Amino acid sequence: MKKYIYCPHCKTRIEKYVNPLPTADVIIECVTPSKETGIILIERKNRPKGYWAIPGGFVEYGESLEDCAVRESKEETGLKVKLIAQFHTYSSPRRDPYHHTITTVFIAKAYGYPKAGDDAKDAKIFTAKNLPEKIAFDHRKILKQYFKCKK
Repeated sequence: MKKYIYCPHCKTRIEKYVNPLPTADVIIECVTPSKETGIILIERKNRPKGYWAIPGGFVEYGESLEDCAVRESKEETGLKVKLIAQFHTYSSPRRDPYHHTITTVFIAKAYGYPKAGDDAKDAKIFTAKNLPEKIAFDHRKILKQYFKCKK
């Protein structure tokens, strides 16, 4: 879709690019207190407030997807992660009601217990059996695919 803006000085019409925003999300595998393998979700401090999400966020200019995934994991969970694999890319224009985003989801390993930071209100370890009811964006679909692959 083409959009235009006009130079405030010479009034020349300039094409304005409206592109999807790239993001990186990370399914962080770790061990629960009961010694099960679980994944970390964060409770969002920002919209949609009170919903749980896979840690992740927007790629900064000049940053790779992988570096974004590691940075966002650290900012939101306090844990240093080791990326294991790229899982899948999700690009539906309707996956995020606030922006058209394209996310690449990574799988990572971490040791220790998460501590909420940055825009996370809380961070906890979950298994496929105890996922929270309120999950943001298309993250329930992503987690369903992830757990299906882990069987």
